[in-house]
Amino acid sequence: MDPRLVALSGPLAGNAFPLRGAALSIGRHASNAIQIPDIAISRQHCVIEWEEGRVRLRDLDSRHGTRVNGAAVREKTLGQGDLVGLGDSRFLVLLGEADTAGEGRPRFDDALYVAESTVHLTAGDVDSGPAPGLPAPGVRAAGALDALVRVGAVLRSLRSVEELAERLLELALEVVPAERASLLLLDTPASELTAVFALDRASGSRQPFPVSRTLAWQVIREKSSLLLDGVLRTAGPDVPESLAEARLQSVACVVLPGAGGALGVLYADTRQPDNRLTEDHLHLLVAVAGIATGALAGLRQAEQLEGEARRLEEALGRDLLGESPRMQDVRRLLARIAPTDSTVLLRGESGTGKEVAARSLHRGSRRADKPFVALNCATLSETLLESELFGHEKGAFTGAVARKPGKIELAHEGTLFLDEVGEIPPPLQARLLRVLQERELERVGGTHPIRVDVRILAATNRDLEKAIREGTFREDLFYRLNVISLTLPPLRERREDVLLLAGHFAVQVAARLGRPPVAFTPAARGCLLRYEWPGNVRELANAVERAIVLGEESLIHPEDLPETLLEAAPGADASMAEYHEAVNGFKKRLILEAIDRAGGNVSKAAESLGLNPTYLHRLIRNLDLKDQIRV
Repeated sequence: MDPRLVALSGPLAGNAFPLRGAALSIGRHASNAIQIPDIAISRQHCVIEWEEGRVRLRDLDSRHGTRVNGAAVREKTLGQGDLVGLGDSRFLVLLGEADTAGEGRPRFDDALYVAESTVHLTAGDVDSGPAPGLPAPGVRAAGALDALVRVGAVLRSLRSVEELAERLLELALEVVPAERASLLLLDTPASELTAVFALDRASGSRQPFPVSRTLAWQVIREKSSLLLDGVLRTAGPDVPESLAEARLQSVACVVLPGAGGALGVLYADTRQPDNRLTEDHLHLLVAVAGIATGALAGLRQAEQLEGEARRLEEALGRDLLGESPRMQDVRRLLARIAPTDSTVLLRGESGTGKEVAARSLHRGSRRADKPFVALNCATLSETLLESELFGHEKGAFTGAVARKPGKIELAHEGTLFLDEVGEIPPPLQARLLRVLQERELERVGGTHPIRVDVRILAATNRDLEKAIREGTFREDLFYRLNVISLTLPPLRERREDVLLLAGHFAVQVAARLGRPPVAFTPAARGCLLRYEWPGNVRELANAVERAIVLGEESLIHPEDLPETLLEAAPGADASMAEYHEAVNGFKKRLILEAIDRAGGNVSKAAESLGLNPTYLHRLIRNLDLKDQIRV
């Protein structure tokens, strides 16, 4: 077997990377040999090099550090079975050699114990035995009962997995006469076992000791518990000398069952011939494990959510989230042009964050303490848009009962953001051009020009060059707006940002709703990464909010996400595409018929359909119906 690094958890789970040859750089940036989209991982996080038959890891001054077997390291030679942790990712080092012990990890072997007697308890055996939390009838001694009662009381009061592991093993050794005990946990149901804690009764040592990987995985696969008494010998390839010298008498291994799969195993053994574990002791350990499972699952989930919340905290105050190369280029350009007064045209599909970029430009300018005024030019009729932009004098038209300054005036000395600028009717384009050229305007019904000092930022998802050729957009206005052009990339072209954004929205929505922090299951993350996101960042934000509102747990599962995301998964039936095409076709016909009945008035059509006019405008854009509407 060639030396390799196997991803056990995180975005790259299931992938293997060869270690022999060129150095493996790991980080968030695309220039790395292993790129991991995780904000807890630095752009250049660490490097693993093959040096004369040795595997050497070096941390590159990463913000959150690199861990080997749970301990933070700056530089370390890696051995067989070492577990490398970066952010939410865990990597297993496989060198094709015998296992070596690592600090904080169990010393595994592939030995198969041969014993004089074996007791095998399946889930059914346990369910039909003593009541949960009680020992078998033969061992209901006062001391055992008292210990079990204290197990429940103590474990519920603990606040960390490490504290729980320590107390659990101490209480387990009170319940049964085992000489050593260890708690081996799984990061995920399919990941590598790691030793959180170990305890030797005689010496008080808390160092991991050799346990059988074969035995541990057997009880996990079978969701069972095993007791081996009178261990005669060990059989199997490459049995470590330390294990052969242990001269075990009894071995008990109990699965820790969880709702989504096993959490790990509780292991105990004896080495003295006159100290044997019995079936009654096995029942006691099963009872202890059953009591501890709920507390353990809750603590592990809480630690996971708290860690994710901390990692996202630094991102909450940022404008344009994203670590992809495209977004880094966008942020660099925004930083360069923000201090200027130049007019900027922001381009890109709907939902890519053009208004967020405009607000970022405003905050980075000398006008940051002045007004930022936004107007969506696609949601108003020509008359209303004119009044909103330029204002009106009292009596200028029916209903103008007072003087009203327009958005341009309100943005004086600040920034005016014109969203969907390509939807401005041609007559108003000429008036806007005058504002850009002369920095003055006249209100509707006014007779005197008004000087304004305003920076104009515009945004559109339309092809303005095509609109110029078709005569629907003034070429001179285009050049006035297009002093600096910046295109926001669609989400499907920066997939490495999807999980970062989803986590950001999850924190925001949970805080707004007064909910505890939430996290995504691996399956839900897979759904988010596979989807094409035609609605871009706005669609992602809506999907996350829906999942949190409708979800019943602190974990977001695939079934909490919109159906369109689930149907985009690999292997989805081709008929799904036909189904959605048919649904969209029905929506188009319904909207066009309503607008036709309303004589081209979108607001009236929205009222007849029971929709908000703004939402109907959005549907018209998303379904590409604007050219089919007859006014």
